[in-house]
Amino acid sequence: MKNTREMRTWLDDLSLNHPLVIAGPCSAETEEQVLKIAHELKDTDVSYFRAGIWKPRTRPGMFEGVGALGLKWLQKVKAETGMKTCTEVANAAHVKLAIEHDVDLLWIGARSTVSPFIMQELADALAGTDKIVLVKNPVNPDLALWLGGIERLYNAGIKNLGAIHRGFSTYEKTKYRNIPEWQIAIEFQNKFPDLPLINDPSHITGKRDMVFDVCQTALDLNFDGLMVETHYDPDNAWSDAAQQITPKALVQMMVDLKIRKESDPEAKFNHELSNLRAKIDVVDNQIIDLLAKRMQVADGIGALKKSKNVAVLQSKRWNEILGKMVLQGEEKGLSEEFILKLFKAIHQESINHQEQVIKD
Repeated sequence: MKNTREMRTWLDDLSLNHPLVIAGPCSAETEEQVLKIAHELKDTDVSYFRAGIWKPRTRPGMFEGVGALGLKWLQKVKAETGMKTCTEVANAAHVKLAIEHDVDLLWIGARSTVSPFIMQELADALAGTDKIVLVKNPVNPDLALWLGGIERLYNAGIKNLGAIHRGFSTYEKTKYRNIPEWQIAIEFQNKFPDLPLINDPSHITGKRDMVFDVCQTALDLNFDGLMVETHYDPDNAWSDAAQQITPKALVQMMVDLKIRKESDPEAKFNHELSNLRAKIDVVDNQIIDLLAKRMQVADGIGALKKSKNVAVLQSKRWNEILGKMVLQGEEKGLSEEFILKLFKAIHQESINHQEQVIKD
């Protein structure tokens, strides 16, 4: 994809003075529910009304959506409120039905993005459409897979493209339902700065009381918009009840969120920023030097273990280090999540060094 600038056309055409907001229930449950939520969102800054019509569920027997019937409810939303509509599509049949019912925006879910076969099927079904198509990141933290799905759509002649960052699955226990891995989203932005990027705080958090903070982080990182699951009675929603917020809470959140400037022309600000960044550069260089010294020590440990035919991995020692570093990190104001990620990466590199020494 050489010219991503043209992909922003649909977003620029909205002429918004605020980030794009997509909101509505996780699932369309009944016609009454859909219309009630839509009318509560009608006179707000919400640009697109979302509702899941087909719901990909982990296990059979769970609520899998009302199906095509719900598309008629979305048509009523547009007729009664004037709001544009959007829903998820997962196969060619979904695409055909959604287009027939004049859905304005289609998104492709994380479970679909993970499969190049599914993405190609969807690209073929959507070929040449002028509908807006957004692609959620795959469930696993694989930037190439995410970009590959978007490229398949672009190659099919779909120009109104964008992406949704909804976090990534992990076996580790964290405060998030899906860990945000902000660095992957930042790298995505660096590769395609003109491709609209929307944040989905509902799926990242899994908890409504965390939605605001994730939204603010996304805006601080220059995301173009937010997709927030919204329900008038979230505790009794048929799916993902814990992560949905009320329309009233959404409106208040949009008032409270701070929109940051990309920069400031004031000379004093830029001078102070340059000084602080210079300090960061010095510290970063020191970190690299310290890591290199640590790996040199790891090489020595590997040589010693090789001489005595001792296994590389010493689980007891590793657990002691990890526990100690978490405590020390907390004393320094560093989160447990950060310390665990950092030292697991350092430990893996140390193991790699020791294994290489033993092989040699």
